[in-house]
Amino acid sequence: METERMSPLSDLLNLNLDTKQIIAEYIWIGGSGMDIRSKGRTLPGPVSDPSKLPKWNYDGSSTNQAAGDDSEVILYPQAIFKDPFRKGNNILVMCDAYTPKGDPIPTNNRHKAVKIFDHPNVKAEEPCSVRFGIEQEYTLLKKDVKWPLGWPLGGFPGPQGPYYCAVGADKAFGRDIVDGHYKACLYAGLSIGGANGEVMPGQWEFQISPTVGIGAGDQLWVARYILERITEICGVIVSFDPKPIEGDWNGAAAHTNFSTKSMRKEGGLDLIKKAIGKLEVKHKQHIAAYGEGNERRLTGKHETADINKFSWGVADRGASVRVGRDTEKEGKGYFEDRRPSSNMDPYLVTSMIAETTILG
Repeated sequence: METERMSPLSDLLNLNLDTKQIIAEYIWIGGSGMDIRSKGRTLPGPVSDPSKLPKWNYDGSSTNQAAGDDSEVILYPQAIFKDPFRKGNNILVMCDAYTPKGDPIPTNNRHKAVKIFDHPNVKAEEPCSVRFGIEQEYTLLKKDVKWPLGWPLGGFPGPQGPYYCAVGADKAFGRDIVDGHYKACLYAGLSIGGANGEVMPGQWEFQISPTVGIGAGDQLWVARYILERITEICGVIVSFDPKPIEGDWNGAAAHTNFSTKSMRKEGGLDLIKKAIGKLEVKHKQHIAAYGEGNERRLTGKHETADINKFSWGVADRGASVRVGRDTEKEGKGYFEDRRPSSNMDPYLVTSMIAETTILG
């Protein structure tokens, strides 16, 4: 009798389960502030409200977030998205972390951000509210050598210029990953606004469209998780290092666009200028929280401002803060903080911008 061939792994992953049960993938941020962790659990049926999800726990000593003799850390579900990897009613759950007594652990920047977004003066910007749009840049690396995708092994491609928003096998490296990520984010229900090739070859960007308050942070972290999963499948490394290649190459940022209801009304440009003035006063505090290794990127070259000097300008990509031409022309709109690095924590950055510009 002929031995029956085992189904490919893809067949197993795409099984249509005849059950009401779902899989919930709990996602959280590890001790480094950039390591994304996750684990799945079976639930009896579909869930759309994070408050209806059970809390869970993990070994914090294995993520550098707790001691070995008291290692339990509790996950509190905060936001739900559709799972593009398992489809159906399965979900991704963005969580933050607490001690068994219910206190936020030190690395829980989400909890700190919620306090700022819940401040009466910030909430007074309702119903249009405080909005953030984040431009996440990243670099795709070959797994074994950790060298940018498309670059000759141990060597360099031609100078920058032909690669930004480019097409062609000799200019755009990793588009299948980028397109897969784009569609997966849309499926998940994220407000992903677009994607494009960046100035350095092997470097790409996706954008989280203007999103209200804490939601911008939730969405960026889940988008990062999805990107990590896709590159894992493809055997490629995604790097959020702000300057992955030294020399005459652009770094990677997470430019953060910001506006309030008042800034989007007539006369909003004056409020934008006042807000930028407040950012200048607290430049050092913001820089300290805007991402590790950012000093390697913010050199005053490659479309950046010098890390030690605050500046702003209209349509100036070499400034700390940029105001768009349309905003200047219409006298209202938004501004772009160009200082945050690609590895910044969006909970920390968005809440600091809101706190500085609104609460002073």
